Amino acid sequence: MRESNRIEFKSELNDKLEKEIVAFLNNQEGGILYIGLDNDGHPTGIVDLDTTQLKIADRIKNNILPSTLGLFDIVTEAVENMTVIKIIISSGLEKPYYIKAKGMSPSGCYTRIGTSSQPMTTAMIDDLYARRIHTTLRNISSPRQDLKFAQLKIYYQERGLELNKQFANSLELLTPDGKFNYIAYLLADENGVSIKVAKYAGSDKVDLIENEEYGYCSLIKATYSVLEKLKIENVTYAKVTSTKRIEKNLVEPVAMREAIVNCIVHNDFTHEIPPVFEIFNNRIVMTSYGGLIPGQSEEDFFSCSSMPRNRELMRVFKDLGFVEQLGSGMSRILKAYDKSIFQISEHFIKAVFPFDKVMNNGKSFNGDENGNENGNENGDEKLVLKMLMEQPNITAKELSILSSFSMRKISRIVKRLRESGKIIRIGSDRKGYWKINEK
Repeated sequence: MRESNRIEFKSELNDKLEKEIVAFLNNQEGGILYIGLDNDGHPTGIVDLDTTQLKIADRIKNNILPSTLGLFDIVTEAVENMTVIKIIISSGLEKPYYIKAKGMSPSGCYTRIGTSSQPMTTAMIDDLYARRIHTTLRNISSPRQDLKFAQLKIYYQERGLELNKQFANSLELLTPDGKFNYIAYLLADENGVSIKVAKYAGSDKVDLIENEEYGYCSLIKATYSVLEKLKIENVTYAKVTSTKRIEKNLVEPVAMREAIVNCIVHNDFTHEIPPVFEIFNNRIVMTSYGGLIPGQSEEDFFSCSSMPRNRELMRVFKDLGFVEQLGSGMSRILKAYDKSIFQISEHFIKAVFPFDKVMNNGKSFNGDENGNENGNENGDEKLVLKMLMEQPNITAKELSILSSFSMRKISRIVKRLRESGKIIRIGSDRKGYWKINEK
């Protein structure tokens, strides 16, 4: 590693921390500040990692304006077998950022030029302030003020975190005049926002077979619901030959999860247009409203440098484990897919995930290279019986997918189980269920 316009080394924590952080906040691409590396990138060692990280977080939160919550992440990294501190800073939307004690002046405002942080001129400060984005969700009042947050508190408790009586302030859920803002509205137990998930029978929008809405509740709960729904749709196909077993999802799971979270957390909710997820027979399409953030280029978008549209939401999503560290989501997506899966227009960003062509060839199967089925029939019956016991409403197709047996083999096994009296069909073939005869 070398120092650049996005990377800075400091051998130890000193009084220049705020200056470097401010410069990266005002930089178009954000940046990374390492504590514990000398000018050549060699580790110098840090005596007390935990205490130093706490000091850094406290100084960034309290000594810089506007608020930096949701715009930085502090992690550790091993360099030459020694642990150093890595501070990841996003480019902020409310530029210019400045050192609180110095004010919005050339002595308090800095930007990144080459490998150094330089004072901004008065003209630069005035220009950035004139273009500052004030229409953030934090400054928009909630349509309702009778909000409850029981769901949010439960999610925090599950992570071992507690929300005290001041949580509305600490999570920035209030407008400057003390009212609940739109972030609070999105996170509340009840709201008017829903995320749509549509499923079509073919490759176009002609034959709609499912149209679900996940919402009117905390955005966190809705996000969990969407993740679970698409996880179910992202079936695993298995092919077992005489030499090996091939098992693969229609869409790479890690990339899909990151894209779902990005689509939701970076959506522009100021126009009350929620994200949409569409499932076709050959692809999954995720559509987020808002286009690129003002001042952001496509190169910035793909550079894996975080520039969150909704930093307050990003902070909560990170608290709850949806986001590991700033800027990591795009890198995970691009590790599995090419940039071409993204379609960027003035008002929308779409991520189109094509199904794996090799695995999406109709059916999964067990057998040899010629497709001849084999295996322990008695063991196969036990497997199907167990699945019917756990999921009485399961369909033959779902049995085929989960067991990796062909539909023909599933029909044969179910027929034997019925003839032997081990299972009984209750109700119609379409709406009924299986009852296990335990006699």
